[in-house]
Amino acid sequence: MFAPITRRLTGFLLVALLLVVAAPQAEAQDKVLRVGTLKLIHGISAYFYERFVPAGYKVEVIPFESPSDGKNAVLTGTVDSCIHGIAAFLLGAAAGEPVVIVANANNRGMAVMAGVNANIKSIKDLKGKKVAIWPGSTQEAVILERLRMEGMSIKDIQPIRLQFSDMAGALARGDVDAYVGAEPAAGISLANNTGKLVEYPYSTPIGPLNMILSASQKAVKENPERIRLIVDMHRKAVDYAMANPPQIVDMAVAKLGQQKKSVELAVPNVELAWKIDDVFMTRATAYTKLMFENKQIRQEIDLKQFVTTQFQQ
Repeated sequence: MFAPITRRLTGFLLVALLLVVAAPQAEAQDKVLRVGTLKLIHGISAYFYERFVPAGYKVEVIPFESPSDGKNAVLTGTVDSCIHGIAAFLLGAAAGEPVVIVANANNRGMAVMAGVNANIKSIKDLKGKKVAIWPGSTQEAVILERLRMEGMSIKDIQPIRLQFSDMAGALARGDVDAYVGAEPAAGISLANNTGKLVEYPYSTPIGPLNMILSASQKAVKENPERIRLIVDMHRKAVDYAMANPPQIVDMAVAKLGQQKKSVELAVPNVELAWKIDDVFMTRATAYTKLMFENKQIRQEIDLKQFVTTQFQQ
């Protein structure tokens, strides 16, 4: 008669013990701000967050290889927010994914590079050439528009699917004739004399707009103060880093494992940012339109529904 009662009491005690143990662990996890970024110089601001982390909190930076991986990590809750290309964001938003831009992150940071001995001096010279492009990236959207501006299309080149981190090496080996890349790839190609600059592709209606800081709609709605802490860190980190370019170089060398010379050549082509202003919205709206016209997204979205300025100061 007492055995069932004893078993029930034991079960209750175990549950209570687990709750007692789990509570502090859950609270500790809540004090860790997880931020994603890409393995690129123009995502380097995340590594400066630690200087400005709020009292009682810790920041964990999780690097991603592709923009889509970073955006997906936001949606799954693997990270609280992530710095990644705006193209990946727009692809997700157009597909109905609950993702939101909470801050700007970067302007510039792109380059069209060709082999140092290649007879390529302009975008038109890419005709028939093997050109490395990362699908779903900001660079893909930009090169499609630059080709259109020159009376060309993607059919006029041989697009090669390649991650940003592999582009400089592929160009040096001669695997591709050119690439539409992200820093520090261009800096690496210039530093080791295996590549030459064709152009910085900022003449399109989207200008130099490149990367954003995103969060999920759920996070913005259910835990806005947490997102506010991150955006505040982001703003302070960006302002600090832009005021101290040598520290951007040092941080990029430490976190990306690149040689100092290549990073020094890349940093002038990088503008870290945080403001969501009229200029940002104009460029981002143009971006949305271009992706729709290029059939990268099936429907043109109302960008204002996917951007919030509530965390801007």
